[in-house]
Amino acid sequence: MNNLQEFNFKGNNVRTILLDGEPRFIGTDITKTLGYSNSRDALKRHVDDEDKSTVVIPDGTSGNPNKTVINESGLYSLILSSKLPTAKEFKRWVTSEVLPTIRKHGAYLTDSAIEQTLTDPDYLIKLATQLKTEREGRLIAEETVKDLKPKASYYDKVLSNPSLMNITAIAKDYGCSAISFNKLLHELKIQYSQSGTWYLYSKYQDKGWTQSKTFPYKGASGNGSNVQTKWTQKGRLGLYKELKKHGIVPKIEQLSMEV
Repeated sequence: MNNLQEFNFKGNNVRTILLDGEPRFIGTDITKTLGYSNSRDALKRHVDDEDKSTVVIPDGTSGNPNKTVINESGLYSLILSSKLPTAKEFKRWVTSEVLPTIRKHGAYLTDSAIEQTLTDPDYLIKLATQLKTEREGRLIAEETVKDLKPKASYYDKVLSNPSLMNITAIAKDYGCSAISFNKLLHELKIQYSQSGTWYLYSKYQDKGWTQSKTFPYKGASGNGSNVQTKWTQKGRLGLYKELKKHGIVPKIEQLSMEV
């Protein structure tokens, strides 16, 4: 695990680390920056278990060195659920400044270092090994950035639309009809049908993915009501993460894979 790197967003300290070669963000820094009053509650409610972990980060203070860190998926979940108007600006700052800085690798030779390579064979071997490692790391980082571009594009698409959506619109993201997409979600044990209406299984019911409304109507045989389920943008993002576990990605990512 690499040392902490610190960034500053509008006076808020944002600390990051590399964990298993991937960037992680200190959870409390992100929740504070995004205006959450209760960090522990925000991380519990909005970040899936697979997107967070606990690491020991001694920072020289007398506090608990165990810190919750979140990956990029967890970061985007917190951004999406934040009510601050600066949340989108924060997201742009992270993707354009923080992540590229974290992934930047390189080796630089000063005059003194060049001189030392000429007089100290062991130093030359050490430097060559370091350079090889950094180049390998840079190649990995470049591949990671390439893989993340379609993901970031889809997150941008989700974040740019705060309104509720019907399943037809989300199905279009994947090149499917509403009927086939509902069937897919049922096969994956995400939702079930009851009296012609789709409901989430209990595992997903408390995640804020959907909102249901009842609409009264007058029919030939009398009055009745109809329940319509709409998806929140948090639900849209949740589906993205669940479907990707099964190798199912939006068209925007499918096209990127074909290039």
